[in-house]
Amino acid sequence: MTRTSRRGAAPYAFIAPFFALFAAFGLFPLLYTAYVSVYRVELQDPGRMEWRGLDNYTALFGDPFFWTALRNTVTIGALSTVPQLLIALGLAHLLNYRLRARTFFRTALLLPYATSVAAASLIFAQLFGRDFGLVNTVLDAVGLHPVDWQTGTAASQIAVSSIVVWRWTGYNTLIYLAGMQSIAAELYEAAEVDGASTWRQFLHVTLPGLRPTIVFTVVVSTIGATQLFGEPLLFEGSVSGGISHQYQTLGLYMYEQGWGFFHLGRAAAIAWVMFLLIVALVGANALLVRRRSVKEAGR
Repeated sequence: MTRTSRRGAAPYAFIAPFFALFAAFGLFPLLYTAYVSVYRVELQDPGRMEWRGLDNYTALFGDPFFWTALRNTVTIGALSTVPQLLIALGLAHLLNYRLRARTFFRTALLLPYATSVAAASLIFAQLFGRDFGLVNTVLDAVGLHPVDWQTGTAASQIAVSSIVVWRWTGYNTLIYLAGMQSIAAELYEAAEVDGASTWRQFLHVTLPGLRPTIVFTVVVSTIGATQLFGEPLLFEGSVSGGISHQYQTLGLYMYEQGWGFFHLGRAAAIAWVMFLLIVALVGANALLVRRRSVKEAGR
């Protein structure tokens, strides 16, 4: 091999480990899950596979609990993603100013993210306890009726969403803060010379400069919401998501089918439906962003 060819092959050698690991732990499981989803496979005898074609998907779409889990996933995803990103954006805007102890506040924002999902979920389950929970104690102190956070549909979904908001707000805050610090200071100076208030600077300088970062956090949060599993599982300790499946997500539904009812083929079908749902949501978001960019470029 000549010296020139060695130089040409060097970049491929550097990236080869990544693609090898991706093929082994990313691509192969994805394709094998698609293969298993068209067979009847039971957990008691995983080596015995019976061809079913699309019957797993047909049975899945005919199951009312699947549609309940899908609706719960969308609802909990909206209740957790929208407040989380809005709060993160506001906190990042505050931390972008010259505040005292900025390093302390930035470090403190990462503490919820560093906390394990098990610890956070168990603590929130105690806070939202029906009889002795701190939240109901506060509600009773201000003259409001206590809420059964683990039985009511809306209440339980709000409680689960609050865990997600608490854990991920600080993480997104630091991402937004990094994006804000990459915006050129000259833009703010020009806006200030033109007489723009702080609010107008935020609307017309900060938000446009943060658009790629906002798109990134929306996509990542959407993927996380679709795969939500640990928080609803540990909130009450049940894979059914409450007595009436009121907060069972697609992740819990997949786990229940695979390891509760031993239907690995159907669980694989659910996994692929979740994958296609994520692809559709990310594609729709990319399409909206592209249309907006084309519209602004045409002005």
